[in-house]
Amino acid sequence: MRSVIAFRCEDEQLLGTLDPATGITGLLIVSGGNEVRAGAHRGMATLAQALATAGTPVFRYDRRGVGDSSGENHGYPSSGPDIAAAAATFHREQPQLTRIVGLGNCDAAAALALFGRDAGLDALILTNPWLSDDPLPPPATVRRHYLRRLASPRDWASVNLRKLAAGLRRSVSRPSAPPLATRYAATGLPTTVILAGSDRTAQQFAAACPRLPATTLATASHSFADVGEALADAILSAIGGAALTT
Repeated sequence: MRSVIAFRCEDEQLLGTLDPATGITGLLIVSGGNEVRAGAHRGMATLAQALATAGTPVFRYDRRGVGDSSGENHGYPSSGPDIAAAAATFHREQPQLTRIVGLGNCDAAAALALFGRDAGLDALILTNPWLSDDPLPPPATVRRHYLRRLASPRDWASVNLRKLAAGLRRSVSRPSAPPLATRYAATGLPTTVILAGSDRTAQQFAAACPRLPATTLATASHSFADVGEALADAILSAIGGAALTT
């Protein structure tokens, strides 16, 4: 039965939600951005319930200063102690666990890449990993955008030639990889990457980290809102569980 659990992180109280199960591999969900542990449109709550029903225990929590947890929110770069405290609580509440896999979307993936190993996690599942604050889309996205516009005669009159020229110049450049890209390649843990194929953050990651294998799901939703079962199956595949769908 789902339960809410309070635990300490340094001098603050954090709130987490446990969906228990009998499996020996547990999934620790780390929220991205300032999102609460239920996730966008309760997506993480729904995912947790589905995985627990399939036999995988799931624990998710609000980091300090977010949602039901006390303290100040300093973003993902300071969230290492929160991850470690949550992992320890998960072990305590589900003592049969022999492995804990961390799951994080967007900047939560960055947090796991930075702190997952030190927090005692055994493996990582990173979805749409965050790379930088660069407001410009990756070169591949720029090329696809203008090729679509130029393929339609109705759009020719509205194409800004100056922007077109600048975009195409950027599309053939080779920008240096953001610092986080190197961290994703050196987490020190078995790592699975799952991308939303038409999501801009996912496209930036794929362009910057082409050598990291990834499972790509056919969606533009950053939170995988319309492919929930496919996401659950990809996660279960990564941790060695049986698929929800056949």
